[in-house]
Amino acid sequence: MKTHLRLGIAAILLVIAMAAGRTTSFGSASAEENKPAETAVKIDNFTFTPNVLTVPVGTTVHWTNKDDIPHNVVSEDKSIKSKVMDTDEQFSYTFTKPGTYAYFCSIHPKMTGKIVVQ
Repeated sequence: MKTHLRLGIAAILLVIAMAAGRTTSFGSASAEENKPAETAVKIDNFTFTPNVLTVPVGTTVHWTNKDDIPHNVVSEDKSIKSKVMDTDEQFSYTFTKPGTYAYFCSIHPKMTGKIVVQ
């Protein structure tokens, strides 16, 4: 009887851990759960879209220039800086620390955006 009770409790704990997205010694996280987050910002018509993007820590953001004019991505503190991108070129950056990262195009300083990392 005690063995059945222990097995029942272990099964319940395993189900709870799996529902919470955690792993236990009974199993491992799936490849999908371990995949780093990725998202995109489109540069078009002298605008970063979305203009404000909120992402979890560890997310890679890909900026793609869809404009016919060259642009770049530069954070206000200059810690992030892309090369000048022609049409369809891309720049990627992985955000490893929480915070708010304001950025702009140094060629067209009125073009601004913000990444909020939580």
